[in-house]
Amino acid sequence: MVKLIKVTTFGTRAAATLLAGTMLSGVPLAAAQTAPKPAAPAAAAPQATSAPAAVAPAPQRVIKSLRVEGSQRIEPETVLSYTKLRTGQAYSNETLDQALRDLLASDLFADVSIAGVETGDITIRIRENPIINRVLLEGNSTLKSDKITKEIKLAPRQIFTRTAVRQDVARIIELYRRQGRFAARIEPKMVSLDQNRVDIVFEISEGPKSKVRAINILGNTVFSDAKLREQMVTKQASITRFFSSNTSYDQDRLAYDQQKLRQFYLTQGYADFRVTSAVAELTPDKKDFIITYVVEEGPRYKFGDVTVDSDIRDFDNNKLAATLPVKKGAWFDAKKVEDSVTSLNETAGLFGYAFTDVSPDYQRDGDNLVMSVNFHIAEAKRTYVERIEVTGNRNTQDKVVRREIRMSEGDAFNSFSIKRSQDRINSLGFFQDKFEIKNEQGSAPDRVILNANVEEKATGELSLSAGYSSLERFIIQAGITQRNFRGKGQELRANVDYSVYSKSIQLGFTEPYLFDKNIALGVDVFRRDYNSFNYLGDQRQTTYSQVSTGFQARVGIPLTEYWSLSARYGLTFDQVGLDKNTYFKDTNGDGTPDTCNIVVAGRYLCEAIGNRVTSALGYSLVYNSLNGGLRPTAGQRLVFSQDFAGLGGDVRYIRTRFEGSKYWNLGKGFIFSVNGEAGYIKALEKSKGPGIDPVRITDRFYLGEPQIRGFDIRGVGPRVQRINYIQDDQGNQILQPDKQQIIDDALGGRAYYLVRFEIEPPLSGGARELGLRPSIFMDVGAVFGIKRPLPTATFPTHVDPTTGKTIVDPLITPITDSSGRPLYTYTDPNGLGQVTTCPAGLPDSTGACNGVTPNSAQVSTVSPFLERFLGDSPKPRLSIGFGVNWNSPFGPLRIDIAKALLHQKGDDTKLVTFNVGTQF
Repeated sequence: MVKLIKVTTFGTRAAATLLAGTMLSGVPLAAAQTAPKPAAPAAAAPQATSAPAAVAPAPQRVIKSLRVEGSQRIEPETVLSYTKLRTGQAYSNETLDQALRDLLASDLFADVSIAGVETGDITIRIRENPIINRVLLEGNSTLKSDKITKEIKLAPRQIFTRTAVRQDVARIIELYRRQGRFAARIEPKMVSLDQNRVDIVFEISEGPKSKVRAINILGNTVFSDAKLREQMVTKQASITRFFSSNTSYDQDRLAYDQQKLRQFYLTQGYADFRVTSAVAELTPDKKDFIITYVVEEGPRYKFGDVTVDSDIRDFDNNKLAATLPVKKGAWFDAKKVEDSVTSLNETAGLFGYAFTDVSPDYQRDGDNLVMSVNFHIAEAKRTYVERIEVTGNRNTQDKVVRREIRMSEGDAFNSFSIKRSQDRINSLGFFQDKFEIKNEQGSAPDRVILNANVEEKATGELSLSAGYSSLERFIIQAGITQRNFRGKGQELRANVDYSVYSKSIQLGFTEPYLFDKNIALGVDVFRRDYNSFNYLGDQRQTTYSQVSTGFQARVGIPLTEYWSLSARYGLTFDQVGLDKNTYFKDTNGDGTPDTCNIVVAGRYLCEAIGNRVTSALGYSLVYNSLNGGLRPTAGQRLVFSQDFAGLGGDVRYIRTRFEGSKYWNLGKGFIFSVNGEAGYIKALEKSKGPGIDPVRITDRFYLGEPQIRGFDIRGVGPRVQRINYIQDDQGNQILQPDKQQIIDDALGGRAYYLVRFEIEPPLSGGARELGLRPSIFMDVGAVFGIKRPLPTATFPTHVDPTTGKTIVDPLITPITDSSGRPLYTYTDPNGLGQVTTCPAGLPDSTGACNGVTPNSAQVSTVSPFLERFLGDSPKPRLSIGFGVNWNSPFGPLRIDIAKALLHQKGDDTKLVTFNVGTQF
């Protein structure tokens, strides 16, 4: 009889193995029980004492043959290779048990059995584990499928095992717990297919997100619970934190919050503070957690003696101690101790010691509650740069990075130069934020390797957006920019903008290092079509149009590490015009407007029209120590520039401008900045007449949205307002009281100044990931300094005999032909009109007027209005407010809410401004 041993991996493997061993161990026993007994002797032997008979050894079993049954994908030789069984080899129960264990450990088989144990004709019968056809996820919504599949082991075309299923279930549950969903349940299911294939389905019940319902703190007496909760990353769930991700429970954050508490107490003088326990309890409904901390604050310490003990002879210990932020008598602050260590390391780095070991030695006086600190600077050798390695740059050429590093191989190490190199590389905007140059030990103790391991980010921008702006109404913008063209640091850009009031196209190219020399060269070609406008009621009407076509070439060279000089030359052709149907009049009677109507347009607009060429040469002197180009957090930038127009062309002036920016890191993520600018333009040509400013309206400075928030576009500075006279309900003549019906034309100024103060508060990780940048600001500025324009018209007046009030009458002006002769309208007997220069009748063949009936004189009537010149004052305009930048999926968005606290008569204020789909 052949016994069959069968083990299935779908059961418990340990039980199967033990069962197989038991069955195999019973085989020889059964054989012994069924063996025939030896024959009895023929005659009884005489009774005598004899030695006991020897027991025959058990017969040795040998494998006569080996076969594999049931294999489909796996070759029989492969199956046998997982065992130690070989033909002709002796075998035992233990040998067969080990073969079973080895086959099961391969995770290739669902069933394994061994037959032919008694005869030696061993047959290994297997059933292979199925192949996974698909892995499906059902019920997951908050955790996307792609994030789950990359974390689990099961995948199509892999072999199915229940062990892998259990591991993947545990991993998915862990992923949900990381999201704060501790009630998540995963039910795996297997769907059998043909050809020994299966589909694995994970049915997921995500459950609610487990929030932190309460954070309790026990043992604190100095600081309140609320104060301590502010130090933690984990926050209590509330309505105000609906979108915050920090209200969910995270075991890693629990440990991190303990460190945050300790750091806080150590900065407040409590050197003995410790967290004795931190327990997170899940509520019975598995919806919320309650976290409880038990703390021991301990006594508060002050700094005692602060000394420096340096083994480096170049340093004066007393002078070093005097420069440290740690001062005797102040409350103990572990952060200041860390800052002191950093300061000493940086000081040592300035003298060429790259690997200085600075260790603070604390001397605690528990009786007097004093903590003395001695900073020991170990002996170190002055180091030199062995080599500079640039790694991680796949597209950017090495030279683009190396030319920004302010040290060369063989130079003495200098920490200040390293810091400056980091700032310059960060300013490129090609690599990851907060890039750092690492120092590594070189081939000798006095050698250092500088490793600039960069992580490239996208430097190409392709934008196609449509939006709405309070400045330009509907906007369509398309642009392509490559700030690291060909990996050489070159910038190539092309932009097209279109809106109702402005259209432009611009092409530009900049080479920062011409012929690998520190010389920057750039050129821009542009065409801009801009329409100035004013408001009449809610209607925005165009005043003058300006079409500018030209180019500008630029060149820049560094003078020192922080100072640079740039020069530029530009040639621009400007075409300034007015809408003829609105602002022109027909002076020759041919029905075509041909002369600017001063009464309708205003003298200042009529004086602006015409074509002109501006040929300008300029320069800029720049000081720049900012630590970044896009979003600096420290440093300053100063620019002094002048442009001289008059090298040919039709325009002559000198324009002078000054710009300055400074940033301070206030700590805890707060960034404070001051940005200021001022300018003045001086004409180099005489005025063309009384009341005409020598600087053209298109060359002046303007202020308003978006430069100074809280004011409308061009809402600050000199302007002319036209207010119509109307009659009230009693028939009295009054000025139009509705501000929306007042025509307001901004004239700009020859001088201006503007200062912006801004604070950017820190944000949580989630808000930063959304691209939000809020700010609180205050803007101060003014534009002023032009010649007062002459009145557009002088209206006749008369005194009302009834009321005695002066009444302003309409302005009636005869219409004349090109020769200045008045025009009349002759009406024939049929009622048809004809324009003539005869006061009566029509001219005969000789040209003489023939008629006695007077003709109707043609006149133009202008309703009376009051014209006021306002806003030409250097007095400051001031606004305060808050705003937010958002790099939204549909384009950059800027919203500002600002209140104008100081303004002058005539200024146009505005509370809310926003821009979508355009740069800000």
